[in-house]
Amino acid sequence: MAFDLDQLERLVAKHGHVARVAIAEVKGSSPREQGASVFVWSDGQCGTIGGGALEYSAVNAARNALGAYRMWTDVHALGPELGQCCGGVVRLVTEVFDKSHLPKVQCGLVIRTIGAPNAAQELRINRVLKNARAQGEVPQSIWQDSVFCEPVSERKTPIWVWGAGHVGRAIVQVISQLPTFDVTWVDVAKDRFPDTVPDNVNVLFSPTPDDYVRFAPIHARHLILTYSHALDLALCDAILHHGFADLGLIGSKTKWARFKKRLGEMGHSALSIETINCPIGDPAFGKHPFEIAISVSHSLLKSQSTSGIKKERSA
Repeated sequence: MAFDLDQLERLVAKHGHVARVAIAEVKGSSPREQGASVFVWSDGQCGTIGGGALEYSAVNAARNALGAYRMWTDVHALGPELGQCCGGVVRLVTEVFDKSHLPKVQCGLVIRTIGAPNAAQELRINRVLKNARAQGEVPQSIWQDSVFCEPVSERKTPIWVWGAGHVGRAIVQVISQLPTFDVTWVDVAKDRFPDTVPDNVNVLFSPTPDDYVRFAPIHARHLILTYSHALDLALCDAILHHGFADLGLIGSKTKWARFKKRLGEMGHSALSIETINCPIGDPAFGKHPFEIAISVSHSLLKSQSTSGIKKERSA
């Protein structure tokens, strides 16, 4: 797990004061691992530390503390204190942030102390930073000597979802909860989107949404599922010209056969056209919007995991 500084900055910009509750230490069994966290603001939250009663209590305490920068730690015995079957003990660190109080990053790490720093804490921090500088060693979350050290999350994979219909809404609802993706959602008009959109989703709209393709990162992954076959085709054409990491198109075998012919007539090579995945996901999951969303999310996570393994092997 890692500190999602980008998400914190977006939430602070929107809500002013935002608390973050993180699991700093685990002894025994726990519903979530060390480093898991939940962001909390006046009328909402995202992420989870799990545990039902544990999270309910922690979120309420964090929300009651909004209004000024604060940081504290507390320890919870899940069985005796909260009646949870896990039976372990967890230490939580809660911080309240605003624009004037955001974490500082050193060597890819967010490091802070509980209370006034002492000699033992300073020694611990210096050792962690020395290893990070000299060896490129970025540790996982650490709690020791009242020092809480967390790696900053790596750059998220950009995913552009084109279309805010039933399937688009289901997909965004699912993948916006996944910590490894940065979601941009595009359609032709503002009223195409639901009244409430997750805070970590970037919304764009234009009568000609393919105009936005040029702003997408070259390493972005695209899912095309608009209400219009003509618009789907225009987006396929624009994205093929622009470049991408992955391009998925919702559709039947008949639609895909017609699109391959049309894209060929528009000048795209057969090899280039075959880089489009159509249909998206796995049809065996079903055709309900959320069945498609779960299938697509499964494919995204699977390919993300495979990509990570390849990077490790090549390192």
